[in-house]
Amino acid sequence: MTITRWLAASAALACLAAPPVLAQSDAALKADATTPGDVLTYGMGYNNQRYSPLSQINTKNVSKLQPAWTYSLNNPQSHESQPIIYDGVMYVTTHNSTVALDPITGKQLWKQEIELPQDVFKYACCGILNRGAAIYDGKLFRATLDAHVMAMDAKTGKTLWKMKAADYQDGQAMTSAPLIANGVVITGIAGGEYGTRGFIDGWDPATGKHLWKFYTTAAPDQKGGDTWPGDTYKKGGAPTWITGAYDPDLDLVYWGTGNAGPWDPTARKGDNLYVCSVVAIRPKTGEIVWHYQFSPNDPYDYDSTEVGMLVDMKIDGKPRKVLAQANRNGFFYVLDRANGKLLAANPYVKVNWADKIDMATGRPVESDVTRRARAGEDVEVWPSVLGGKNWTPMSWNPATGLAYANTLNMSWPYQIAKQDYKRGEWYVGVNLRGVNFTKGQTHGFLSAIDPMTGKSKWQMAWPGQPSMAGTLSTAGGLVFTGAATGEFMAVDANNGKKLYEFNVGTGIIGLPVTWESKGKQYVSIVAGGGGVWAVLGDERMAATPAGGSVWTFEVK
Repeated sequence: MTITRWLAASAALACLAAPPVLAQSDAALKADATTPGDVLTYGMGYNNQRYSPLSQINTKNVSKLQPAWTYSLNNPQSHESQPIIYDGVMYVTTHNSTVALDPITGKQLWKQEIELPQDVFKYACCGILNRGAAIYDGKLFRATLDAHVMAMDAKTGKTLWKMKAADYQDGQAMTSAPLIANGVVITGIAGGEYGTRGFIDGWDPATGKHLWKFYTTAAPDQKGGDTWPGDTYKKGGAPTWITGAYDPDLDLVYWGTGNAGPWDPTARKGDNLYVCSVVAIRPKTGEIVWHYQFSPNDPYDYDSTEVGMLVDMKIDGKPRKVLAQANRNGFFYVLDRANGKLLAANPYVKVNWADKIDMATGRPVESDVTRRARAGEDVEVWPSVLGGKNWTPMSWNPATGLAYANTLNMSWPYQIAKQDYKRGEWYVGVNLRGVNFTKGQTHGFLSAIDPMTGKSKWQMAWPGQPSMAGTLSTAGGLVFTGAATGEFMAVDANNGKKLYEFNVGTGIIGLPVTWESKGKQYVSIVAGGGGVWAVLGDERMAATPAGGSVWTFEVK
């Protein structure tokens, strides 16, 4: 037998002896929420619940939490990345680099710098940042600020392929972590403030071949195209800049869509599908199966990009598979995730733009405030342009049946202002004057919300600046989150009592994760203030330094 024939025969026998690597990867991703040794997905599981079954760190010993290590990202920009942890390696992204770290020691294993065009920062809205990576079949996937998708060798950081998704000079950027679903790399796009047209893309993980594109504003020849006058859909917004969720049993990917463009609703009269919606699509083809629109015609930038959580819960005594979302428009929605049927919709913060959500039609019943806003009057609208909750994800605890979210308590002045479209410039069509701060008022809370009623079991007030950080829930009865002024903390999931606090020296707007190694539990977070709050220019943040870092904590 020749060497060539012997090698071929050996390879064939190996394939028969073991299942293909691709199947193992799919199975690992599907099991991510219940296998706490690794963190393989954005959301700590396809269900996006950000819940861990780990309980070694709990309400009784969390006060003994201490930093195990910290790693400098050498980057003064905003940091919203969620760490990915696989096979003894932690992966963290910034807007211009990807790093691989030893998760036990923080030692750098490799670092890949990303070359970006010098003018890219001119076109990226609301923070220079990246929110994380995805891992699959030995490859690490991420998106770039200049609207490319790339794959790297997970062991070395070597670039394997890189594909262009859009022209960044149109105002389109990519900041979110990809989602791997049914063997497809799925990505979204930012840029709704620039008069762009949103979309979701599917890519072949092995080659980078573009598989499909789903536009989130419907053209005249598509279903929903009659909800846009003329060619307004071409600049209609509906960006898709936060990672979706996936139900493998239903084979449905759920992706949230953002604001309409421009914000002036008189420029695009109609419902404007699919802005401010959740769309359920097939990952292999991008085919839409159902949609639900939260804010038809969207005057207020109430985008729905943070898709929410997939939760199995009892409703009226019967088990239901639902999608739960704390929408920026101030209502907490519960939908049947198989068909999009509305099951509940209640305010979880102060709302004055709508009186209620009509349960029969699923549409908001707009208030007198919105009627006056549409007529061009200068009005005060609750919640503000930042929403009842901004982009940062909430978490779920199945033991308490509560969602834990950093909510906002502020209004904003709103008035339509005519504006012409110019490529690569903001195209909002309102008199943009920020948000309203009332002296002595609490502007944000960590809230424990009942999804079926919108009511909070408890709230922990944020003094001064509200938190824009994500939350993490654990079986240890804890909720982890961070403050704009740098405090990383743990609170009791049952009553909101603060049990632990440590200042990391810079603002926190990132997403905590927890994991274990050799039977020991750790908690990690990427720190580094900025994001949309920095765009507003809050002078109270002057005493909180910029600078990105990764922190890992343990009980010693």
